[in-house]
Amino acid sequence: MLESTVAAIRPLDEAAMAAARELQGRLTKPAGSLGALEPLSVRLAGLAGTCPPPLPEPAAVAIFAGDHGVHAQGVTPWPQEVTAQMIANFLAGGAVVNAFARQAGASVTVVDVGVATPLPVEPTADPGGPRLIAANVRPGTRDLTVTAALTRDEARAAVETGIRVAGELVDAGAGILLTGDMGIGNTTPAAALIAAFTGVDPAAATGRGTGVDDETYARKVGVVRTALDRHAPDPADPLGVLAAVGGLEHAALAGLVLGAAARRVPVLLDGVIAVSAALAAAAFAPDAVGAMVAGHRSAEPGATAALRHLGLDPLIDLGLRLGEGTGALLALPVVTGAVRVLHEVATFDSAGVAEK
Repeated sequence: MLESTVAAIRPLDEAAMAAARELQGRLTKPAGSLGALEPLSVRLAGLAGTCPPPLPEPAAVAIFAGDHGVHAQGVTPWPQEVTAQMIANFLAGGAVVNAFARQAGASVTVVDVGVATPLPVEPTADPGGPRLIAANVRPGTRDLTVTAALTRDEARAAVETGIRVAGELVDAGAGILLTGDMGIGNTTPAAALIAAFTGVDPAAATGRGTGVDDETYARKVGVVRTALDRHAPDPADPLGVLAAVGGLEHAALAGLVLGAAARRVPVLLDGVIAVSAALAAAAFAPDAVGAMVAGHRSAEPGATAALRHLGLDPLIDLGLRLGEGTGALLALPVVTGAVRVLHEVATFDSAGVAEK
């Protein structure tokens, strides 16, 4: 599945992008006056292969959840059980992601790809509400400072879970996918992935996550450095990088991006976990970047390094560091607006407006 998905990913359609640029030049507004929305609309036309591209709706948030063996190294003060507790909160509709999803009219799907604690809920869907997909590859990763976090087979299984979820959501009608994540300790493997794929120093890739103190932050940087020194992951081997220092939710998110790109559907990236996974997706298939839209700039420093490496500019910058898909949901109206302009704004000729 992974290989066939990668093979299906193609470059953006140049003719559709040229048509979108030409249309932007005829709309009743000064050229370039919509700033970043204009190149975004052009890129989405190239992804869809038509101008104007379809409106990016309905929206579907996929929250991938997993736990991490590196939690034993004291990289976060939060107990690991919070991962499962927050999943229950998502399914009950009580988290920030739920509030923002209701505002945006987006569906919420939670995927257990590697939660260590038995979930206090049954994997059944409430019609119209958040739903849970049970796809646990293993109950959390191994400690990446001691051994590889995952085997290659486990990493592949997680990536292919993400690909399957992307296909299911698109088949159900989703016009845009939004990334979400949940996993106590998951900013540590995210920092390791970012350092591995971009080459930045671990200190530049590592942030304070849920708000750790100076001592814990220094320990966290040391853990990332130790893991990279131990495994020496090769960025040309993305599956190997994910296995060595990644998490199950990171691998699954990489698969979601690949699955969306193969189906020519945009994927709106959330924060540092999402962009670390996007680096892996781009290493599997460089043309997958064409499907990626950076929702926001996370307060985590590694996110900026990852976005720079991907060549993506974030749509909003609000100092967010929650995860869950919250930043992507806040950016969703911006993406929709960029496309709606091409559908609904009159041209100078049709409106009878004189050009300069």
